Formats: sequence, C-alpha cells, structure tokens
Amino acid sequence: MNRYGLVALTAAAFAALTIGTDTAGSQEDESAASGSTIEALADTRTQQVLDSGRKIFRFDTFGDQAFWGDTLRLHRAIAGSRNGGVGPGLSPERALALGLKVDVNALPPQLQTNILNDRVDLTSPATTLALLKLDAVVGVRGFFDDSGQLRSVGITCALCHSDVDDSFAPGIGRRLDGRAARDLDVGQIIALAPNLKPLVDLLAIVHPGIDAADVRAVLRSWGPGKFDAELLLDGKATRPDGKPAATLIPPAFGLAGVNLHTWTGWGSVTHWNAFVANLEMGGQGTFFDPRLNDAAKFPIAAAAGFGDVRNKPDRISSKLAPLHLYQLSLAAPRPRQGSFRFAAAQRGKALFAGRAQCARCHVPPLFTEPGWNMHTPEEIGIDSFQADRSPDERYRTAPLKGLWTHTKGGFYHDGRFPTLRAVLEHYDAHFGLALSSEEKADLVEYLKSI
Repeated sequence: MNRYGLVALTAAAFAALTIGTDTAGSQEDESAASGSTIEALADTRTQQVLDSGRKIFRFDTFGDQAFWGDTLRLHRAIAGSRNGGVGPGLSPERALALGLKVDVNALPPQLQTNILNDRVDLTSPATTLALLKLDAVVGVRGFFDDSGQLRSVGITCALCHSDVDDSFAPGIGRRLDGRAARDLDVGQIIALAPNLKPLVDLLAIVHPGIDAADVRAVLRSWGPGKFDAELLLDGKATRPDGKPAATLIPPAFGLAGVNLHTWTGWGSVTHWNAFVANLEMGGQGTFFDPRLNDAAKFPIAAAAGFGDVRNKPDRISSKLAPLHLYQLSLAAPRPRQGSFRFAAAQRGKALFAGRAQCARCHVPPLFTEPGWNMHTPEEIGIDSFQADRSPDERYRTAPLKGLWTHTKGGFYHDGRFPTLRAVLEHYDAHFGLALSSEEKADLVEYLKSI
C-alpha cells in the first residue's frame, strides 16, 4: 500500500456512499467508465483530505491566540518595546537559538538573497515580525492589525512536531512534518510571556503561594526538546530525584497502525490531538475525558473542569479527522545512506528477532505491539513516576521506525539513557540476556537502520 493507501480506502468508501444511489437498476447499468469516475473522485477527495490535514497541522491555531496572545500577551514580548510591545523583543537570532525554525519556502526569493548576502538584520525583532507576516516561522502564527502592528500570536501542531532540513542555513530549510522538535526550548519561550497569572492560578490549586517567578523557574528548567503535558493536571514540577518532570517531545510520524500516541498511553492519536488542542494549546473546542475528574490523581484538572470542556464556536472538533489522516500519512523517514554499518545491522537484525528478544515487544513492521502496547514500570525495570501521572499507570512500547531522527536529548520518555548503547545495557541487565559487547554494537547499528 502506498503513502496514501489508507486514506484512499476511506475516501473510496465515502465516494461509493455518495455517488450513484438513485435506483438498483442504474447501479447495475454502471459501466467501467463510471467505476473509473468513482475512483478518480475518490483520489481527488483523498488529496483534498490530506491537503486539509496538512494545512491544519501547519497553520491552524484552533483559536488559541486568545490564550497565547490576548491572555498571556506573548506577542508583546516577541515584538519588543520598539515595535509596540515590551522588553527587548525576540530577534531571529534569539528565536533560532531557542529552537524555532523558519520555512525557506515561505521566504520570497529576494529575501533569501538578502539573507545570504547579510543584508537582513537577524538581531532585530522587527525582522521576526516580518517573518511572522510571511507565515515563515514554523508552528507560530502572527495576527496583525491594519497598521501592521502585531496584535496577537498563536501556535500550531507544527511547533513541537516539525523540523526543517537546514538546507538554507541552520534552522532555515524545508519543512519536515512529524519530526520531534528536539531543539525547541518550549519552556523558555512560554517564560517570555508578560502575563503568567493563568498558569500561576492553576498551579496555586496545589501550591498555595506560588508566584510568576516560581512558574518561570519551572518552565526554564525543562530544557530543549522537552514539555510537561501533565504539569497543569497534577502540579508535579519535579521527579522524586529533583530533576524536572518534563518529558521528551515524541515524533508524530510512523503512527499508522500504532495504538497509542504518547509515552504513557492516554488514548489514540486523535484523542491526544483533542487533548492537546484544548488543554495544552489553549484552543477553543470540545474535549471529554472523565478520567481527569480524579481529584487525587489530577487535582488541578479536576478543579478546573478539564474533563469536560465545551466551547462555542467549536474550532477543533471538525478538524480532528483530516488532521488524524494527515498524521497517519506521515511515514517514518529512512536513515541516510552511510549512517550505519550494513553488515553489523544485519547481524543486529537477527539478534533483535532472536536472542535479544527485542521483537517480543517491538513487533516488526510496527516496532510496537499490535493491540494494547502498554507495560508496567516493573516489566521494563524503571520507576513509576511518569506512568503514575497517566490514567493507566503504564508505559507505551515506543515505535522504533525513524529512531535516528530523534536521538538528541536521550532515550526513554525523559531522556534518562543518553545513548542507544545505554538502553541496551539497561535491558541486558534487566532481562539477564548476557549479550556480548559486539552483539550490543550490532544491535545499535540495526536500530539506526530501521
């Protein structure tokens, strides 16, 4: 099945239900040409659904500018005092250092030439505003008034789940949708917002006396490539060992056939899309998950009513289906030529399926379990902290395709293992596999090749 096969089947079924239903006789008289017409229409609709999902993924804020801009006033910190905002502003140079990316295809040719010839001031927030007007900043949308002043800002799915190929310059290139944004320092960016009172008020439910400075300290502790999706559910800012509770941003590609989306389950891809769009991005939609009414596990979520969110107009629900289908079309990228040793990878493949027992959980070709792909902390030999922050109190078997794209920041949900070799050392000890050093090296090469 090709890249669009899954979506094509859905579109074909829809087309069959909506075309040629007048009489049984007319259906019997349909010619081969009619069948071709139905197929062509299904193909057209397939492409329309994918195009719609891509646009939503890249550009739709779901109305969250009301939160990031109107409430937190993040746009004012981006603009800076010289451009109607506050403070020094956010220059392209600083934005790139924080892991934000620029879509080169959104830059007019003359602007590209000027950048290459150092005729663009990348230290000026005014340049950032110009890039926002072009919709060139991946995952960030600027909203401008008639005078050209930035009046609000919103974020999209692409902020955390896209990268660029650096084909133009570091941080500037063609979009790579689905990649985990492991350079992105989400916490530092949120901490720029002048008004963090909404976050302070939520966290004060479990931490009376907390203030904006405390919240900024928590946000800045996360580090690049990490985000704490449960912070405003349970208020737990640190792990028992004192390290930040934020987890690594996972990739959004290679999810076709995969049951659960996140490190600790929660629900399907589209469940998590609704969860994030409503509760994390601050979009305006509908979300229902009564598990969040558990005041012992999720004291903030229960108090704030996050288990049953209703907004009118609903700017999210109608977009979940095309967004879901687009994400399912994002195949895991193949490793670059020469990025692994072929002969060693072939030996590692045999070990993966055999004595190392990796394929027992990472079942090819999904490289996770078909079905309920969840395990207790005891089964995988780690602590339960992050699992306990989820409804099922388990960890998902992460899919391994395209693993080479998200090695930055470490492995496991919190990056506790700095290298693939460290992951293998852990499992070797936990399961008593007695793998040799050479066998572990071969397994690493295979993992890089998937």
